[in-house]
Amino acid sequence: MSEEKKKEFPQDPSLNERLLKTRSVMLTGEISKESADQVMRNLLVLDSESSDPITMYINSPGGDVDAGFAIYDMVRFISSPVTMIGAGLVASAASLVLLAVPKERRFGMENSTYLIHQPLSSMKGVASDIMIHAQNIERLRGKLDRIIADACSKSVEDVRADTERDHWLYSSEAVEYGLISRIIKSRTEIM
Repeated sequence: MSEEKKKEFPQDPSLNERLLKTRSVMLTGEISKESADQVMRNLLVLDSESSDPITMYINSPGGDVDAGFAIYDMVRFISSPVTMIGAGLVASAASLVLLAVPKERRFGMENSTYLIHQPLSSMKGVASDIMIHAQNIERLRGKLDRIIADACSKSVEDVRADTERDHWLYSSEAVEYGLISRIIKSRTEIM
């Protein structure tokens, strides 16, 4: 994040501490190595304190898929059950993170929006390196399509067709697709 953006939205360290006391974790903004490290630290700290449930709120345009996989794997690694709540935009790598938990623990707020698609790349270089990179991107696409298919009870072929281009879903469509189990309007609906 640029220094200008940090000044525009100053961070209050005590706010994150207070949030963690409620066993809540926020995944907001672009997913990067730094944001993934912060989320994973929060999850590990909460998990070390108790195995009580953790709630993760997601409002992210996505970002680095490797950082997304780091969060995905950590959510599955810890013993505390995690509930995911889509709020705002849950796109790309953020959709991957959402799918780290069983469907019955995936919720969306009424006006949340979801995006699944094939991996993006901006590779530059010589032809042979670009070919290797393209093969790796295709392998990654297959892996992501399988995760989406398994989590949403769909065939890999259907997901592959859907992710050929950007596939946008409003919250009601995300329920129908299987990305989330239901739409919630109040915190009491997940208690």
